This record gives sequence, structure tokens and C-alpha cells, in this order.
Amino acid sequence: MSATSPETTTPETEKDIYLDELPSEVEMSLFDHLEELRTRIFYALIAVVIGIIGCFAVVKPLVRILELPAQGVKFLQLAPGEFFFVSIKVAGYSGILVASPFILYQIIQFVLPGLTRRERRLLAPVVLGSSVLFFAGLGFAYIALVPAALNFFINYGGDVVEQSWSIDRYFEFVLLLMFSTGLAFQIPIVQLILGFLGIVSSEMMAKGWRLVVLGAVVLGAILTPSTDPLTQSLLAGAVLGLYFSGVGMVKLMGK
Repeated sequence: MSATSPETTTPETEKDIYLDELPSEVEMSLFDHLEELRTRIFYALIAVVIGIIGCFAVVKPLVRILELPAQGVKFLQLAPGEFFFVSIKVAGYSGILVASPFILYQIIQFVLPGLTRRERRLLAPVVLGSSVLFFAGLGFAYIALVPAALNFFINYGGDVVEQSWSIDRYFEFVLLLMFSTGLAFQIPIVQLILGFLGIVSSEMMAKGWRLVVLGAVVLGAILTPSTDPLTQSLLAGAVLGLYFSGVGMVKLMGK
């Protein structure tokens, strides 16, 4: 007759059990989840509207700041009300940026009850890192990409045509380039999440460097509204630098 020994738990397994618990688990029906989601979206939209109104009140200084990379270029209003609609567009993008901390807060409050302690440990670095990288992408586009693209176009036709640009087309170009660059700068955050969840390891990320180079070139061509090779090369180089930085951070995590 053999005696069965009771299951023993080690400190490591107890720690794993503790980290995999849901500390704020609350029983909610599907209707309650949808109602909370509707409330969070409503609060976020209110913040966006307030941000847009506030930015519209100071839109002219914002427009002047965004016009700085195109020094020496004359801007034209080619249709009645064109600058008014440009002002709304600039205020809209700026208002979303101003309201983004509150929007992030609403997203966190919605997903937080469904996160384990282990997943919550990743939440603060992801939110902080994503915010910093997004604004770094905006700054990189404003300081490097936009001037490089504009200089290319100005120098290319400067001896043939006078530089007079549509105010609407200019701001469509600048705002699209800045926000697409900010989104492209989220690559290391995606890598950290995938590495933390064990979906992709740092070794697998490093092995696929050829596809990454090709993807960076394609991404640079897609995200830049201009067709000049300098802007596309700058963005592709930044994407590659971010990707391999992400590989290094995932490796430091031991993944």
C-alpha cells in the first residue's frame, strides 16, 4: 500500500498564482460591459470636443507654428472658406492630442478589471512608453521629415516655378506626415507586448531582419504623403532603428 503525498507548492508557484489572479474581478453581464463602454466613449468624446474648442480658440498661433518649416513659401487660399476649414482640421488634430491623456485614462479604466497582476505590471511602461514615442514621432516629423520633404520640392522646382502653395494641401501633407510618423514610432511597444506575452522571442525578431528592412522601405513609401526619396529614407531608417531597439529591449526582458 503506497501512501500519496499531498501536493506541495513552492514559493515560485505561489508567486505565479498570485500574479495570475484578477484583483479587481467583478461579475458583469454583457449589457453592463456595453453600458460601461458606451459611458467611457461618451466621456472621451466630451474631452475631444472640449480640446478641439480650446485649440480652435488659439488656432492661428498653431497654424503659424506649423507653417515654420515652409519659410519663404507663400500660402494661398484658393477657395472661399478654405482657411476656415483648415483651422477646423488643425484644431481637430490638436484637440485629440490635448485630450489623449484623458482618453488613455478611460481606456485603462475599462480594461483594468480584466487584467491580472502580471499584466498590470506591463500597463504603466506600455502607456508611458507609447505616449513618449508618439510625441517623439511628432517631433521627428516636424524637425526632420517635413523640412526635408519641403526642401526637396522647393529646390526641385525653385528655378522654374514660383512657390505658392494651397494652404489646405500644405496642412493635409504636414498633419498626415506627423501623425503617421507618430503611429510608426509605436513599433517597439508592439514588440514589447508580443515578447512579454511569449508570442515572439527576440531571437525570432532578429532572424527576420531582411523582411523588416523590406517592410521599413515599404512603410516609408506608404506613410509619407510625398514621393521624394529623402523623406522616405529618413522614415524607413527611423523605423529600422526603432525595430532593432525593440529587439534589444525584448532581449533585456529575457524573452
